[in-house]
Amino acid sequence: MTIARWLLLLILLGSLGQGQAQAPSRQSDASAKTVIGPGNTDLADGAAALRMGNAEDGVRLTRRGLRTANSQRDRVAGYSNLCAGLVMLERLDEALDACNRALELDDRHWRSYSNRALVYLKQERYAEAEQDISTGEELSPNARTLKTLRAMYRDAVDPVSPSIIIDDRREAAADATTR
Repeated sequence: MTIARWLLLLILLGSLGQGQAQAPSRQSDASAKTVIGPGNTDLADGAAALRMGNAEDGVRLTRRGLRTANSQRDRVAGYSNLCAGLVMLERLDEALDACNRALELDDRHWRSYSNRALVYLKQERYAEAEQDISTGEELSPNARTLKTLRAMYRDAVDPVSPSIIIDDRREAAADATTR
């Protein structure tokens, strides 16, 4: 796997939401139960598949989980994870749609901004990428994923050029006099 692919996977893994646990019920009914673990197993399994690098299964499970997601929090995390999985599959237009859906549901979800910024970077839409990175940084100033994206953005728009130039004229002149 190339370094760029590892870096992409690192960013995506950092931005995947975890499965959501259901809060305990406050009912005084003796039959009330507390559910431990994810409330939507397809979303949780999809996120796990994506973390393991299995984008196809992750996308399939996440789409299935989104059909039964009953909370806004699950839908936001699901669409954000779907975006990340589709980026992994290089299906950037679909990824952008998924990120936009997540942000329509919650415009303060920094991970969705992070994922969408990656889509924009891959599409070379640098102004939009920079805006999403900045918005994400406002929402989560210490997010490592956003710091990595900021570095990727800078590399794309202002690549570092070598500051050392080798002057080989002296060697060329010496070679010319010894012939």
